[in-house]
Amino acid sequence: MTDKRYVWAGILLAGSLLLYGCSTPETPKDLLAPTDTQLKIRSMQTRAFELTDRNTAMRGVIASLQDLGFIIERANEPLGLVTAARFAEPNYYDVVSVTVTVRQDTKDKLAVRVNAIYNSKPIDDPKVYQNFFASLERSLFLTKK
Repeated sequence: MTDKRYVWAGILLAGSLLLYGCSTPETPKDLLAPTDTQLKIRSMQTRAFELTDRNTAMRGVIASLQDLGFIIERANEPLGLVTAARFAEPNYYDVVSVTVTVRQDTKDKLAVRVNAIYNSKPIDDPKVYQNFFASLERSLFLTKK
């Protein structure tokens, strides 16, 4: 008789654990709410260029990324999207990945936004983005000639 009690106690315990594992945690109410930090990061990630041809800007973005040692993973001109990655120095087992979007800002300007990630963590250092835009400006200058 006591063996049956242990069996039923084990079944109840296993069932309780299964039900507990199926419960979902409560989703935070402010999960996708905009913050001032997001606007600050977006402003350092975005620059406007006096260009009207998105194809030229896309080629400049690709050339800049290649100059910086990135391997282009995808380039989609109709969407204005380029994704690339590279191994980071000095370890070479760390990975930096970037997503660059090119969109029409005004009639005579294109906006370029770059989003960089280092080992799955967003990069929020303004110097990183300044370096990319400096490289992009040089690349666009060379393609204008």
